[in-house]
Amino acid sequence: MITINNLVKRFGEKVAVNIDHYTIQSGDMLGLVGNNGAGKTTLFRLALDLLKADEGNVMIDDIDVSKNENWKEVTGAFIDDGFLIEYLTPEEYFTFIGKICGITKDEVSERLTRFERLMHNEIMGQKKLIRDFSAGNKQKIGIIGAMLNRPQVLILDEPFNFLDPTSQSVIKHELKAYHEETNATILISSHNLTHTVDICPRIALLEDGHIIRDIQNNDGSAEKELEAYFNIEE
Repeated sequence: MITINNLVKRFGEKVAVNIDHYTIQSGDMLGLVGNNGAGKTTLFRLALDLLKADEGNVMIDDIDVSKNENWKEVTGAFIDDGFLIEYLTPEEYFTFIGKICGITKDEVSERLTRFERLMHNEIMGQKKLIRDFSAGNKQKIGIIGAMLNRPQVLILDEPFNFLDPTSQSVIKHELKAYHEETNATILISSHNLTHTVDICPRIALLEDGHIIRDIQNNDGSAEKELEAYFNIEE
């Protein structure tokens, strides 16, 4: 479970996040949507202790992320290519993740097999460093790395960015399948309303750092509500 308590983050005079209380239950698959500047990425960075909150906290499994690192054992995340180690090859990067998570090299290889369709023979065995891959393939490497330790909490910021339509479809399938297999708590931020509605049974709508709507998305029922909101904003 993830609990947000009286969370405030300011950048100068701008309040980027201001959430009194919000709970994400264990096993929720939550889509976070909002216009640019709504606070989505800032919220994720606070949840991952990459930013210091001005007030309040984020709790993962009753652990304050800013005071104890035990939550990292059950969490996987990819926000941007700053999470990558670009002077490594993908093979070296995945092995490194395995090592810090206590996964053997053989186990890493076995776990990578589920991502073969996503990698599409474009990532492994290319004999080049991560920095030399396209933005789309870097995105794939980051997402695979985030899922490699089979986390019980998975946080992905704009996972569909830079991907072609086939890869987007594969990512959607992988996330839905992983959720069904593990009942992990999954948080996804995306500008793509169609993909978000397709895979997330629950959607949080952010505006100016506030969660203004918590939408139960039953069989795509949230789509019209979200489209109406964003059309009004235009």
